[in-house]
Amino acid sequence: MHRSTLTRLLRRLALLPAALLVTQAVASETPQTLRIATVAYANAGKVTFNGPAYVMDRDKWLEQELAKRNIKLQWVPAATASVGTFVNEEFANKRIDFAFYGDLPSIIANASGVSTKLIAPGGSGNHVYLVVPNGSSAQSIADLKGKRIALHRGRPWELSFAKLIEANQLGFDDFRIFNLNPQAGGAALSAGRVDAFFTLSDAFLLEDKQVGKIIWSSKQAPLDWKMRAELWGASDFVAQQPELTQLVVTAYLKAAYWSAQDANQDTYQNYLAQSGQPLSVLQREAAGEPWSNHFTPLYDQALKQHYIDGIAYSQKAKLIRGEVKVDELLEPRFVEQGLKDLQLQHYWPDSAQNLARQP
Repeated sequence: MHRSTLTRLLRRLALLPAALLVTQAVASETPQTLRIATVAYANAGKVTFNGPAYVMDRDKWLEQELAKRNIKLQWVPAATASVGTFVNEEFANKRIDFAFYGDLPSIIANASGVSTKLIAPGGSGNHVYLVVPNGSSAQSIADLKGKRIALHRGRPWELSFAKLIEANQLGFDDFRIFNLNPQAGGAALSAGRVDAFFTLSDAFLLEDKQVGKIIWSSKQAPLDWKMRAELWGASDFVAQQPELTQLVVTAYLKAAYWSAQDANQDTYQNYLAQSGQPLSVLQREAAGEPWSNHFTPLYDQALKQHYIDGIAYSQKAKLIRGEVKVDELLEPRFVEQGLKDLQLQHYWPDSAQNLARQP
């Protein structure tokens, strides 16, 4: 090798470590803006956020803590009709750092190479309901074999439906599934175009209008059958910015604690009613379980089992091709530290009992 060529090569090799250090420094550089996506509603010309995100925004603690570090807080609104798709695209394009959203979309994201971490569980989950027309003689999912069922595929409650039919030794092929969003599904049930509708708490609205009746709900099922939505963080951001991630989780825990207190239930539910969901529906959805449980941030067995089942179902249904390991999704250290800092280690009880064995 010519001496000048060798010299240039050695110089480049000598500079490599420095270049790598510069790259790492840039990668972990404190951001100017911290971006959190959450479900948002447009009401009377105002944008309102869903659940604890509303409390976090109202209380301004996170915004103030970030401001001390010269960082702006940016809420990224997501419409309910396309939360999963929108959030996954935002994570993939590195346009958000955190997001409140559901289980199946997050599993799909991780299987496709968009790595995220579940940094705070979103409570005990939301209930799901099986609704049939008022005049239907069906009393269970088994009675609907061969019938038409409206179900929004790819949304978090699809997993709950899969558990229900599997527990009854049934499969998707035993029904005529119509892939309809909740609004279209409710309309189809009202018009008699489907024989049943699997949905969220909007099922109560169909009962109130006397066009449908609930014949099953996850209130009759183990805890890990409920639909879940959590606080997720981009894995790169979580690894590079642990202090900022801790701030976000601590802010969330403060909001969850305030929301979980019985004295604040009416205020919280009245706020949620601004999204257009009647107060009576919110009250019926929450009934049957201690109010504080709805906001538990614990990484309990119900949570873990839910994601084990979610990954298995996603593979079986060919929603994903890549491998997802549940222990790589869950990142409990920020909640553990936050509960300790806020002295809330014993506020929420563990709900490890009441799990499905093999649905």
